[in-house]
Amino acid sequence: MNINFLKNNLLHIGLFILRFGFSIGFMTHGYDKWIRIFSGNYKFSDPIGIGSTLSLFLTAFAEFVVPIFLIIGYKTRLSSVFPIITMFIAYVVSHDGDPFSKKEKSFIYLIAFITIFFTGPGKYSIDKK
Repeated sequence: MNINFLKNNLLHIGLFILRFGFSIGFMTHGYDKWIRIFSGNYKFSDPIGIGSTLSLFLTAFAEFVVPIFLIIGYKTRLSSVFPIITMFIAYVVSHDGDPFSKKEKSFIYLIAFITIFFTGPGKYSIDKK
């Protein structure tokens, strides 16, 4: 077996696992916000002063809709910008002054989506078809 073939496929499998795993985890945060929108409950924080309703819609989009694009590898680099911005705001603004243990999850998601932005989707994606 050609070692370069194996190494190249392992890289792309790893990129798929990264996209899939972090996107599924991220969707669990967005699901509650998505349900809140459909139930008419727009109460949400307003960390950057754009209004709580718009903040809720943008966060639900970034945390629930965008991960679907990332899982299938569609417009991966562009799509990853939305969770990057969301997690940056969560880490820097929403959890400002909190201990690291409270904002650790937003930091980990931020790093994961930055990594996806720089690496791209890999060959197991719609972007590469």
